[in-house]
Amino acid sequence: MTMDRLLFGDNQFFGINHMSEQKARAQAMRFQDIEVVLEVLDAAYEAGLRTFMCTTHERIAEICDAARLRPERYPELVFFPGMPYAHKYANAVTERGMVGAVRQFVPDEGILSSVVRGGRSLARKDVEGLITLLVDAEMRMFEGLPTPVVFLQNVVVDLLLGLEFTEAFAVFARHVRERYGAEPGFITMNLPSLVQALEDAGIEEPVVCANINKIGFRMSGGIDAYLDVLEQHRCRAIAMSVFASGAIPPREALEWIADIPAVESVVFGASSTAHIESTVRIARELWGQVSDPVRNARRNGSVLDMRHHQLGLASLMGDE
Repeated sequence: MTMDRLLFGDNQFFGINHMSEQKARAQAMRFQDIEVVLEVLDAAYEAGLRTFMCTTHERIAEICDAARLRPERYPELVFFPGMPYAHKYANAVTERGMVGAVRQFVPDEGILSSVVRGGRSLARKDVEGLITLLVDAEMRMFEGLPTPVVFLQNVVVDLLLGLEFTEAFAVFARHVRERYGAEPGFITMNLPSLVQALEDAGIEEPVVCANINKIGFRMSGGIDAYLDVLEQHRCRAIAMSVFASGAIPPREALEWIADIPAVESVVFGASSTAHIESTVRIARELWGQVSDPVRNARRNGSVLDMRHHQLGLASLMGDE
């Protein structure tokens, strides 16, 4: 599977800024209205971005609903979901209680079977059952939408890494491939250590998203350790925090990243059309294109076919 060169992220929609709490609060207030979120996503799509890398925040479900209700709005858009969104579970338990939270998040296959699967997992300390239950619950919001890569968030990845529980990575990878036909991805704050752990788990050339930037901002282990792994092409890297939350000018940041062949993609967030368009323009100068036209044409054709099928059914029903 070919990943787009430039991916659009969602941090800005939920008030996440690693340099400025004031800016984070302002963004959180601005994006309370889902229509404002969709306007920015529209701007990213119009600029040529076709991959939305997102968390499983409950607001993302509203974006998914919009994409399903109006497939012509984003005919080539694909999602790269990252899970779990830990605050969502904590808030649900607080607001609904444990049983209410279970009812909210378990998969459509049935509450009883899911609880039995989870309960048996707890009783046997069966990590596989717990991981698959978590993934299936999180993937509900993306039903009917293309999700070619599914990520495990760093809050879980780095905990498992610290516990040296590499078997769990293999369980996640196998379930994502078998049930969703997707590539497993892993988000981490420590790329060198994670890549070694994934190799130990039998996962070769994994898709790994990590902070990669020229000043070493939030790069655990240091730039040199990251570059050693990347130069050996031991993973398919997605670089995040390339601008170091504004500390590095966009052109300088992307030119540095462009010189690292193992970095296949860059994910960035932006809240203005001007910022989106300027970033895309620089990326096109460096890479030629920011998305895969062959894959997008194939995706667009499938959406149009579905749309024509729906119109045909409506016509037949009208004739009756």
